Amino acid sequence: MNSIKKQLFEQLALIGHSLGSPQRVEMLDYLAQAECGVDELSKLTGLTVANTSRHLHILKQNGLVLVRKEGKKRLYKLAGDDVVILISSLRKTAKTHLAEVDRLMLNMTENTNTEQSISSTELNNKLNKPELLLLDVRPSREFQQGHIKGAINVQPEDIEQTTKNLPTNRVVVAYCRGPFCLYSYEMIDALREKGIEAHRLEDGFPEWKAAGLPYELNEPG
Repeated sequence: MNSIKKQLFEQLALIGHSLGSPQRVEMLDYLAQAECGVDELSKLTGLTVANTSRHLHILKQNGLVLVRKEGKKRLYKLAGDDVVILISSLRKTAKTHLAEVDRLMLNMTENTNTEQSISSTELNNKLNKPELLLLDVRPSREFQQGHIKGAINVQPEDIEQTTKNLPTNRVVVAYCRGPFCLYSYEMIDALREKGIEAHRLEDGFPEWKAAGLPYELNEPG
């Protein structure tokens, strides 16, 4: 029995091994947004294609990602929403117990307004209110593979232009990839400078979807 228990802990340690690399944690964060090929992940992470493939092999071997073939391409995605919850728990635990995480977050957002965030529960209760304008500030490919119901896509590079055309009598909630993503912070700052009431969703789309809250797809074609 002790032998079986030790083997079970060895299996748990495989997940720990997957999360023991900052590069692999970063890849999981990107894959939570959208299915990606090796070349795309290589560009997003700044790693070589060979290094990216090596990390993906470990994640696949340890059951955290799945792969499918599309022509000559191999596309990777998270093995399930439970992986999103795992990464979210890792982030929250680190924020609670590692002072350095708080310091880095403060440095990252020092030129942005971090007040007036809104929880997923609060946003879900307001989804059908006519005065709400929900903005998804992520690249269009990520938006197409899933977004909060009713959200409008704003390309990160179009933030300034978008704010010029928004009505001032709407309440805006913006979200992006998650707490470590600055796009929604930038969107909120730009809106508030123009006198528009704006709030940032505390989490990103992956956490929203993993919580079973309403979302939709917008696959091209």
